[in-house]
Amino acid sequence: MPENHDSNVTRLAEQLRSDRRITVLTGAGVSAASGIPTFRGPDGLWRTHRPEELATAEAFERDPALVWDWYDWRRQLVAACLPNEAHAVLADWSHRFPRLRLITQNVDGLHERAGTRDVLRFHGSIWELRCWNRCAAAPKRWIDRTIPLPAPPPRCPACDGLARPGVVWFGEVIESDVLDRSLAATDCDLFLTIGTSSTVHPAAALVQRSRAHGALTAEINLDATPASSLVDIALRGPAEQVLPAVEEARAAGEPSA
Repeated sequence: MPENHDSNVTRLAEQLRSDRRITVLTGAGVSAASGIPTFRGPDGLWRTHRPEELATAEAFERDPALVWDWYDWRRQLVAACLPNEAHAVLADWSHRFPRLRLITQNVDGLHERAGTRDVLRFHGSIWELRCWNRCAAAPKRWIDRTIPLPAPPPRCPACDGLARPGVVWFGEVIESDVLDRSLAATDCDLFLTIGTSSTVHPAAALVQRSRAHGALTAEINLDATPASSLVDIALRGPAEQVLPAVEEARAAGEPSA
């Protein structure tokens, strides 16, 4: 750990107060300890395909069965995982601090399973489906937790056309209401970016936008990222270890009843 690690833990803990507007952005590093492979790195290969080759509209149009085989595999993997200590701390904070907003780039649903309130899913959910044809009779999205899928690819319940995963693929824009709410959340007192590579835009720009609003910014990540030189507090280490340490320091600093 860096020499100033403990002092930075204390400094961040002191910023966590119920009267503060707190925004948290999480990425794949938060779920890694639950056994979910990160999107990039050595665990990002499935068969002979990179995720970037499968998570696109073009890949789905070319071979929807292959894309759904991958998502069916991922859904089964996620269903067997449990939220870890990082999820637990953030879930507690979401109830403890009424002005906290959590934005996640993860599609696994582990924040919700941990009990986090009002999760803003930047990239959608692996447990939601959408009609590929965008037929007017189908809901905009619907939840389907069936695992394994009986006969991928699944069908739209309204038009019987293909259904696609309810996630944001490479080359697609973030849904306007989600983006608007995320941008609004950068007007805060404290912005934490946790377990994210800070390379995927527009999510990567949120920390800079929060700085422009005058927020104190902090990063918790295993390795340095493009955001590391921009934030006020940089904590190196796995989220499932650093977040409990911050929470312990916060609780220790609370006035006695």
